[in-house]
Amino acid sequence: MISSKNKRYIKQIESSSVYEVAHVTPVTKANQLSKALKNDVLLKREDLQPVFSFKIRGAYNKLSKLKKKGIEGPVIAASAGNHAQGVAFGAKSLGMQSYIVMPITTPPIKVNSVKNYGGKIILHGDNFDEAYAHANKLAQKEGYTFIHPYDDKDVIAGQGTVGKELIEQVKEGIDAIFVPVGGGGLLAGLGTYVKALSPKTRIIGVEPEDAACLKLALDNNKRLSLKEVGLFADGVAVKQIGKETYSLIKEWIDDVVTVSVDEMCASVQDTFQETRIISEPAGALALAGLKKYTLSRGLKNKKLVAINSGANLNFDRLGHIVERVQLGESKEALLSVKIPEVKGSFRKFCNFLGKRSISEFNYRAEESEEANIFVACRFNEKEGKNKLLKHLRAKGFSPKDLSENEVAKLHIKHMVGGRAPTSVVERGEFIFRVEFPERPGALVDFLDKLSDRFNITLFHYRNQGSAYGRVLVGFESKEKNYPQLIKYLNKTGFRFWDETQNSAYKAFLK
Repeated sequence: MISSKNKRYIKQIESSSVYEVAHVTPVTKANQLSKALKNDVLLKREDLQPVFSFKIRGAYNKLSKLKKKGIEGPVIAASAGNHAQGVAFGAKSLGMQSYIVMPITTPPIKVNSVKNYGGKIILHGDNFDEAYAHANKLAQKEGYTFIHPYDDKDVIAGQGTVGKELIEQVKEGIDAIFVPVGGGGLLAGLGTYVKALSPKTRIIGVEPEDAACLKLALDNNKRLSLKEVGLFADGVAVKQIGKETYSLIKEWIDDVVTVSVDEMCASVQDTFQETRIISEPAGALALAGLKKYTLSRGLKNKKLVAINSGANLNFDRLGHIVERVQLGESKEALLSVKIPEVKGSFRKFCNFLGKRSISEFNYRAEESEEANIFVACRFNEKEGKNKLLKHLRAKGFSPKDLSENEVAKLHIKHMVGGRAPTSVVERGEFIFRVEFPERPGALVDFLDKLSDRFNITLFHYRNQGSAYGRVLVGFESKEKNYPQLIKYLNKTGFRFWDETQNSAYKAFLK
């Protein structure tokens, strides 16, 4: 039974004027994921909108309604990203002036994008909440019309056209739709429409673990506010689900799934592999939820849709995403392992690793009888980590798994090292930068060629996805033995450079 409220929303969605500027976006089959997950996985491509996000729909629907009522503007909005661009683009299309309040911390790429769409930028505050409060004050003071990013009936109806398109485009019937959730505008509009016309289709909201405001509300049967939210997926970094959106969502929502930063990063890669488009973290959020939900529930032969909600990625974030992808797929392990501080033990340990793909290796000689090695290994299968841990334990090591340790992932892996022990300083140390062809097992081959002639005092290796592996390696050696060391390195056949006088080495490692 469809309520009178929902009937009004359905009518508003079907009569929406969003297509004066928005596109009917395609539904793309994710062939690789469909095969891997044993389900039909479809992507609703909202990244192909004029502002690279679904936000143009709700913003324009609201603005066009104002225009028809004779309200010519100016309008004002608070946003750090996609809503800002949607309002600016929509207002320019309708000949209205728009003011966009953005946090001072907003990346220049988003500020410039809003400017290009004709919006007047007001930078205020360090976060969205401060920008939002300032925008409301300006609206009251100057008489501007405030355009809410999600908790507005016309905005919700505009976003609901995504659901209308899905019903029309996927004729055979959809088993489940996974929708990213911030304030709930997209979920409320899409879900209200789909549930009315296809009640058997499950609607599943997807939130970041550190910004799960809908889950908080559903668990407590009322809207509550999170104390703080993670900002990695800034497009859904909302502390409290909207009032109007929650009144709709709670009536029909089937489930909510939360995902980690690493799982979002993995889905950014999935989206790229399927479409050659690089999603923003919030844009790949729904797909991350689809993967997690499907695997945890053992779903098979279902037709599943994920909303690819946006592609406004800050390019400088791409490096971080790439770094976290393998962890998100559970195909990389970060380990801390103690080895005896004696000559040859480092190479011996590496040989125990065998032909496994090593993505990072950090070692520094220590004064104690044992040294800690920081190693990252990648696998082709999710069971690879457990197999490696079992193998190392059988060899007498006691590895510690740091794969879920945020401090290790964000900081420690880049800080391992330190200055040379006094004993090394007294005996002498030479530092070399070395390149070798990158392939599985290349690092172990490199160490085998070095043998144990000279004691290794420092070692740093990081697989950067290029054709050549790059190593910084230190050798204990007296000055008089330097010619022998050079001759020894020449025999390896690898290119190398003496970095013993390098200012960075002297400042931080010597």
